Amino acid sequence: MTAPVFRFAPSPNGHLHLGHAYSALLNLRMARAMKGRLLLRMEDIDRERCTPELDQAMLEDLHWIGLDWELPVRRQSEHFAVYSEALDKLIGMDLVYPAFLSRGDIKREIEKSAGGKDNWPRDPDGTLLYPNADRQLSQRERDRRIGEGRLFSWRLNMDRAVELLRVPLSWTEFAPEHTVLARPQDWGDIIIARRDMPTSYHLSVVIDDALQGITHVVRGRDLLHATSVHRLLQHLLGIEPPLYHHHTLILDRDGQKLAKSRKDTSLRDLREQGKTRQDIFDQVGL
Repeated sequence: MTAPVFRFAPSPNGHLHLGHAYSALLNLRMARAMKGRLLLRMEDIDRERCTPELDQAMLEDLHWIGLDWELPVRRQSEHFAVYSEALDKLIGMDLVYPAFLSRGDIKREIEKSAGGKDNWPRDPDGTLLYPNADRQLSQRERDRRIGEGRLFSWRLNMDRAVELLRVPLSWTEFAPEHTVLARPQDWGDIIIARRDMPTSYHLSVVIDDALQGITHVVRGRDLLHATSVHRLLQHLLGIEPPLYHHHTLILDRDGQKLAKSRKDTSLRDLREQGKTRQDIFDQVGL
């Protein structure tokens, strides 16, 4: 029987906080309990915000809290060619289209609608869904705009992708075990590849989990709804889904989700304040 494979996958665009510590240590605890493996992945596709300095700082912070992982560390910035292949497959299936609308264009398109912004649908994160203007462009018009050097992202034609589903999609949460029905249509035409890179978070995380043989994904509850998108991409690309556990979040005193910009919860700052590894375990409830 193959050993379970877990992963912790932060983005080195800031310093780790208590929420990251909880997620990393929970992955370690579950991997050890199941006699499995733990991998570390740096999700650094954003080359402007993710830096080698922050990457190194994360490794130091993870060592400090006692995290163990297998080498080598996978860095997404070293695998853009792999994501391009997946994007090309979706292009060949006619499931993505070039999206030219800027933020200002999106706002104007929505304002032109009968209901305006107040009645425009939003995704589970609260973002206004992308208008379908670019979907309706002819191939000739798309080629003309691309030939002129117009910037564009690749977006998934969600209606067309959902039409390919013969049965409803779902995924398994393993702690405790239960099935969750996927609703990718709630996200509208999501970005699959950005203007300046051949991928997005949704595409690269699905590809990486498959290539690394991840069997158990343990991550925050803030990504629960995004799993619907991941299940759809796994289905379209012929990828077997892992099991999932979306854990509770570490919140601040006001009940808000922690962010890397909150220095008062940065592991680095807490260490400089004299906090110990055991203090971190106590603060995150482990």
